[in-house]
Amino acid sequence: MTDQELRTYAFISIISFVILWEFIANKRPLKQRKFKRWLNNFGLIAVDTVVVKLLLPAGAFGVALWAENNGYGLLNNIDISPLAATVVTVIILDMIIYWQHRLFHVVPMFWRLHQVHHADRDIDVSTGLRFHPIEIILSMLIKFVAVITLGAPAAAVVLFEVILNGMAMFNHGNIRMPKALDSLIRLLFVTPDMHRVHHSIFKHETNSNYGFNLSIWDKIFGSYHAQPDLGHDKMTIGLQQYQGNTPTSSLLWMLKLPFTQSGGMYAQKDKPTTKETAL
Repeated sequence: MTDQELRTYAFISIISFVILWEFIANKRPLKQRKFKRWLNNFGLIAVDTVVVKLLLPAGAFGVALWAENNGYGLLNNIDISPLAATVVTVIILDMIIYWQHRLFHVVPMFWRLHQVHHADRDIDVSTGLRFHPIEIILSMLIKFVAVITLGAPAAAVVLFEVILNGMAMFNHGNIRMPKALDSLIRLLFVTPDMHRVHHSIFKHETNSNYGFNLSIWDKIFGSYHAQPDLGHDKMTIGLQQYQGNTPTSSLLWMLKLPFTQSGGMYAQKDKPTTKETAL
């Protein structure tokens, strides 16, 4: 099985599982018509896939193979077992994705792109894959640099990408689970209830819970916000300026958004406060 086949099978399996879970035990009623919104969200994913294939056909797997064959990177130049190298790769890349996410909330140019993800007025499995194609390209380039510098094994890179994509779909899922199970899982991993806080219209909540996979980074680096101030049932999803009749589920609107609206500045330094008003 090739790396592409593995990622495809994993994607189909995980997204099918989360969709079924959403259907059986959904957390919140959706505000928008699901078919139209999904058609456009998944349309954006299709655009992202085509752009990446055209501009970066080798992908992170190909970059890792190149680094390995040429002896570049830390792990390619030290005596370490394949298992240990895989564990180190997954943990380090996950931390880098966490900091990349925080960066995209701080730098205005990057936030212009990232706001496409946050502008969705509902949150479900399709939101986890809704990113502007330019953000996807920038994310891939950051990942390339990290893979080369670390000397990440190619197999570990594929494993990480499967985990990252799978967890992004899971923790954006509009799914309900027992509080006890949520509390247990979030000791180490990001849960849907934990990540949903990040999609609140409140600035201090949007500036929290940046992790996609391991929950420890938010706890270590001071960005953890356990629950939304208004509760999961009453919280509003999205960005304040794009509520109402704004066509946030339009594919063309999503593609144009970074070039037409700044989206405001989400300063990471802001401290959480229950008195803060939404942007």
